[in-house]
Amino acid sequence: MKAIKIYLADDDSEDRILFMEALSEIPLKTEVTQFENGIDLMDDLFSNKPLPDAIFLDLRMPLMDGFECLTDIRSFKQFSNIKVIVYSSSFHQREVNQLKEDGANQYLQKPNSFGQLKNLLFQSIEPLQEEGETKSTD
Repeated sequence: MKAIKIYLADDDSEDRILFMEALSEIPLKTEVTQFENGIDLMDDLFSNKPLPDAIFLDLRMPLMDGFECLTDIRSFKQFSNIKVIVYSSSFHQREVNQLKEDGANQYLQKPNSFGQLKNLLFQSIEPLQEEGETKSTD
């Protein structure tokens, strides 16, 4: 089984640690690259490295926030197959609607419990494993 390649862009190191701990406890093989801001994320996307299957994108980051990253990602055809999951503490329905309109595949509000985080991550990532298995059997 091929690892699901995930990018996590979040300026809060504690949130990144919690994300990684929750991910380590779900039964999916993943490979995660972490970024503290959107500029580093975008630089990596434009490098010669293989593209991720999914990007978890915090909205409120310094230098380049999640809104700007999403707009940039969706403006390049080569990134169209990457699942972009906005992963934020805040929840404002107007923002969620705008983000979906701008090309976000999903919006996750950072949960208050570790168990909820594990469930949300599994539900978001598990379909990517199924897609990968379908592609490899075609």
